[in-house]
Amino acid sequence: MVLPPLALYIHIPWCVRKCPYCDFNSYPRHGGIPEAAYVERLLQDLAQEASALFPPRPLTSVFIGGGTPSLFSGGAIARLLQGVRERIELPPDAEITLEANPGTGDQEGFAAYRQAGVNRLSIGAQSLSAQHLARIGRIHGPEEIHAAVDRARRAGFENLNLDLMYGLPEQSPAQARRDLEEALALGPAHISYYPLTLESGTAFHRAPPPLPDQDRIADMQWQAAALLTARGFEPYEVSAYAPVERRCRHNLNYWRFGDYLGIGAGAHGKLTFPDRQQVERRWKLRDPAAYLDPANRDRLIGGQETLSAAELISEFALNALRLPEGFEASLFEQRTGLPFARIAAQVAAARAAGLLAPEPERWVRPTELGHGFLDDLLQYFIPG
Repeated sequence: MVLPPLALYIHIPWCVRKCPYCDFNSYPRHGGIPEAAYVERLLQDLAQEASALFPPRPLTSVFIGGGTPSLFSGGAIARLLQGVRERIELPPDAEITLEANPGTGDQEGFAAYRQAGVNRLSIGAQSLSAQHLARIGRIHGPEEIHAAVDRARRAGFENLNLDLMYGLPEQSPAQARRDLEEALALGPAHISYYPLTLESGTAFHRAPPPLPDQDRIADMQWQAAALLTARGFEPYEVSAYAPVERRCRHNLNYWRFGDYLGIGAGAHGKLTFPDRQQVERRWKLRDPAAYLDPANRDRLIGGQETLSAAELISEFALNALRLPEGFEASLFEQRTGLPFARIAAQVAAARAAGLLAPEPERWVRPTELGHGFLDDLLQYFIPG
């Protein structure tokens, strides 16, 4: 077990309105958002997290997610990133992403984010169809998406991701293709393309909308892969497409089972301790009010656990098998501290089923079938 790269996830939990499919730790804003107090608490949180690092490590990336981080002012994001730099090493070439929803950021704010050091913007478009945006409860229309991309360009953002969903209520494959073609016409550097799922505890789970059947959803996925690949967007993860130079470094760190600090209400983190041969997860208080409560200043951790060998195997597989190239045995051994022999039988069984390619013994790569039926492949690595 060796120390992997280290990233930082920052969670901003407020949004304008909770989308009916969203199961993230997010809360509709009511009145003003206490952004100054929240930034200060985030920086206290980071200081506590950084104190647990031994030896100290630089960050490879920062991801500011939510909720809707673009509800925060440019000044607040500048203060936040400056505070990060004061507490932990942040190299000049680190990837720094901020999520933005159309209609929640103005030109001045986008320019301030760029000046603060944000160098990658992820815009939650979800669809370019007014009909489907309304069906999934988004607060914006197609025109706000175009305006957001234009503002991002004028603010100097070249590394721009668009989030798109497919399998929307009563969506046809032809409509999904049209969505994707309109998104590509906006010239993004990266596209995240994933199906609508009915997550437990959401409004859509309680009252499901009429979704396309699984055959149609599969058609949407395959046609998207063909279209994006033809346009130079390589599928480097189950739902991520980009030219090689625009792959999201932050997400690649997750998928390669790297370490990450998580700060903010409900944020999760993962740290490796080679001296103890342990990998630990910890998460923060979920409720923003509790997270901001002065009484909890030194008690922000909501829980923590040390991963067992079985959990290490399943979590490593859950992440690494999302990548088309899979993983080398050496990466598995470095990130889990376990010998490759621990999963040799599972690998052999998945190969026999046609879900893993017959690569050299110490390379594990999903076949096209395995990538298309990832849940079935992962079952080989999840304890019964």
